[in-house]
Amino acid sequence: MLTTRFLARQALASLWMLTACACHETPRGDSASAPIAHRVVSLSPSTTEALAAIGARSTLVGRSRYCDYPPDVASLPSVGGYVDPNYEAILALSPDLVIGARGPAGPDLSSKLTARGVPTYFPVTESFDGIDAMLRGLGAKTGHLSEAEALVVRLHADEADVTHAVATSPPVRVLLLFGITPIVAAGPGGFPDEMLRRAGGTNVVTEGGAYPTLGLEHVVALDPDVILDSAWGEGEAKDRLGPTSPGWKELSAVKAGRVIALRDESVLRPGPRVAEGLRLLARAIHPDVVIPAPRP
Repeated sequence: MLTTRFLARQALASLWMLTACACHETPRGDSASAPIAHRVVSLSPSTTEALAAIGARSTLVGRSRYCDYPPDVASLPSVGGYVDPNYEAILALSPDLVIGARGPAGPDLSSKLTARGVPTYFPVTESFDGIDAMLRGLGAKTGHLSEAEALVVRLHADEADVTHAVATSPPVRVLLLFGITPIVAAGPGGFPDEMLRRAGGTNVVTEGGAYPTLGLEHVVALDPDVILDSAWGEGEAKDRLGPTSPGWKELSAVKAGRVIALRDESVLRPGPRVAEGLRLLARAIHPDVVIPAPRP
């Protein structure tokens, strides 16, 4: 039986893929001149984390079922997920702002809430610049802009430390997996692809969109040096991608024992822990390089 944790992780992986398809949506219900929000419902883990990180945790009155950080948000009412929100539960909390990561559900969700007089903010976070803009946007909307600006400065410093540490190391050819059955990988143009590049990796997937589905023969032809496995809930990497696994056993990464399981969700969550995720990726790709600890 699938666990609740597995379902949550699968939904998050789906949200990354859905977000990548929606980068050109026109924001609706977003206004820079809107009043300061005091009762916020967040429909994505990244925006929930962002509110807490900029000092606006006290404004949060509701969350999605997948919001799990910081841990104390578990005590807040759940209003469903981004793609299946419970409108009655949202409205019962009397929010003056509903936020979440952008995705295909955004326009319909925003329209329904705006029609009920509830402002929304669904920013695109498929890049480091997008994360910065999201943090500043939430800061402006909750009266915490100075804290958001300070956080962005700290993130830039930590990110620069990591990229500087790996700058002189030869790039490593990496395959980043979100799923095994089917094989779903990080492709060009998405946030995970940018993470790989900044962490000193070269993404072996160069076509097919930000989150393409690949055949095993294609993966064998790509022959990555390192496989980063974030296919949460599908079993341990060593069991699925081991030296006896059909097809996979032909890969250089498998032969060299360079299949690395990523089990920390901060690694690929486009939010305020992005520098922490970048640091973890860099250590996985370049285990011999000393990666600086976070700045105070």
